Amino acid sequence: MRRVFLLFLAVAVAVLGILFYLTLPARVPPEELAGLSGDAVAGEAVFWAAGCASCHAPEEARGEDRLVLSGGRAFPSDFGTFRAPNISMDPEHGIGAWSFADFVTALQEGVSPEGRNYYPAFPYTAYRLAERQDLADLWAFWQTLPASDTPSLPHDIGFPFSIRRTVGVWNLLNMPDGFTVTGELSAEAERGRYLAEALAHCAECHTPRDALGGLDRAAWMTGAPNPSGTGTIPPLTPDELRWSEAEIAAYLADGFTPSFDSAGGHMADVIRNLANLSDADRLAIAAYLKALPPAE
Repeated sequence: MRRVFLLFLAVAVAVLGILFYLTLPARVPPEELAGLSGDAVAGEAVFWAAGCASCHAPEEARGEDRLVLSGGRAFPSDFGTFRAPNISMDPEHGIGAWSFADFVTALQEGVSPEGRNYYPAFPYTAYRLAERQDLADLWAFWQTLPASDTPSLPHDIGFPFSIRRTVGVWNLLNMPDGFTVTGELSAEAERGRYLAEALAHCAECHTPRDALGGLDRAAWMTGAPNPSGTGTIPPLTPDELRWSEAEIAAYLADGFTPSFDSAGGHMADVIRNLANLSDADRLAIAAYLKALPPAE
């Protein structure tokens, strides 16, 4: 029995060691980004497509005030309440002291410059699919944004979710290797897939989650419970969303449905972002939604 116990202990230690290694926070080395230079004008389009202001600008902000990314918004979930941090260019309270490699590491690995895992309320699982050139352009635009000295508010999360290292295990289960919707797509729908899956992270709200909070990719864009606890987020699959591509694109531009209802809640903020995209990009998102597989 003693030998069996020692063998079990040795296996357990080995497994824990492997798990510890596999969950180490990853960093993007600066040499991977060598040679990339950003264009702030192109980066503005990436900024709006990625929805940065929807979470990090003050809730009441409108117009130019949406470029002040002082954070503070609360996002309730089954695991606690997450609060968007200050990501303005303030070097003390925001990210003004970050390098480009820090920026890309945060967006694509979900890891802070200090080597701590971010919680996946920050949609780095989507942004990891973004093209590095787009991130270089986005970082160039970020340098033009105003700084705010508003301190970030802490999350309200209980044990064991308050242990950041557990996020490394979650990442092992939920980091995507590629796009969820595959198969033959038109060039327009492929562009829409990139915008919807890699930048706009539409699935974060419109896809149900498993018990650990990971997206149920088998039920992609089929709707989900509202994290606030009231109502549901509607499905976007073509068997449920019967609007034409032109009607979808128009809604993404002005927030009015074909029946002249208007977008509300968080979706109103999303519309304010997507209204800054080109007509072609909004039509591309519509083409992608029409190419989604129907709900099972």
